[in-house]
Amino acid sequence: MEFTAAQIAGFLKGTVEGNPEEKVFNLSKIDEGRPGTLTFLANPKYTPFIYSTEASVIVVNNDFAATQPVAGTLIRVEDAYSSFATLLAMFDQSKAGNTGISAQALIDPSSQLGERVSVGAFTVIGKNVVIGNNVLIHPQVFIGNNVTIGEDSKLYPGVKVYHDCIIGNGCTLHSGVVIGSDGFGFAPLAGNDYQKIPQLGNVILEDLVEIGSNTTIDRATLGSTIIRKGVKLDNLIQVGHNAEIGENTVIAAQSGISGSTKIGRNCMIGGQVGIIGHITIADDVKIGAGSGIEASITQPGAIMLGAPAIEINKARRNFIHWRNLDEIVRKIYSIEKQLKKSHE
Repeated sequence: MEFTAAQIAGFLKGTVEGNPEEKVFNLSKIDEGRPGTLTFLANPKYTPFIYSTEASVIVVNNDFAATQPVAGTLIRVEDAYSSFATLLAMFDQSKAGNTGISAQALIDPSSQLGERVSVGAFTVIGKNVVIGNNVLIHPQVFIGNNVTIGEDSKLYPGVKVYHDCIIGNGCTLHSGVVIGSDGFGFAPLAGNDYQKIPQLGNVILEDLVEIGSNTTIDRATLGSTIIRKGVKLDNLIQVGHNAEIGENTVIAAQSGISGSTKIGRNCMIGGQVGIIGHITIADDVKIGAGSGIEASITQPGAIMLGAPAIEINKARRNFIHWRNLDEIVRKIYSIEKQLKKSHE
């Protein structure tokens, strides 16, 4: 695709500073910019590169003030980062294409496919599946019986969606995602044995959910495991049965949410966070990477860190003490010796 700076500025509702007819056909990082590409500057850390980049067009914030000449054409916008994200989505959509239904796909006749649906080779679609318009299903995807997939969703290679699960509009499931595998339910028996508890519920993904590669979301024992609208899950995350994740919450890689835990709206959870089951986390909570959550967090907007997690300022003070622990212990021993001598 080829665009002029003026066309891009119109799309982003920005203003051009330089040549409005400058043409670009691809995107680039600002430190690796080449002629004919579009880049952006949002992080001040990369400001020096704006004076050396060879990119033809650069998206910047309205308040950017150059201290040296800039060779490229600038497009000034309210928020360069979000504007560039919009452009990335546009370029990605232009490359995706629509390949139609592969002759090597296996689709049960009882299933209903909407308009402009693409199904890749060796994909299997079970009975009574309903797929909305403009859905893109890559090769080697499995979709079980009675699944519903909303419009404009994308399922990348190797995705597995078990029976009865519901996927909303505009969802993206990356390679290796498993939706609706059995929850971890086993009843202990005499003799150190276990009886499996049937998992009869499903998983519901609301609209605009994105799930990273190899993340697994377990089906509910009864009822539903629910991922609310706008949630973004990174790679390698485990969501247990009957859990609920609130709207627009984001969770980084290798985190685990145990069964029946309810996480609020707009939370931000770092990587490798472990959360026990049957607790509640309030809205707008932030949890630092590597933390362990062993009790409910009832204060909206709380910032937690550590294992077990505590309020972040206290956690930082404790870390300073822990870092100096050896010196503190030596001082205590020294004081004990002095007190012992003074009493002899």
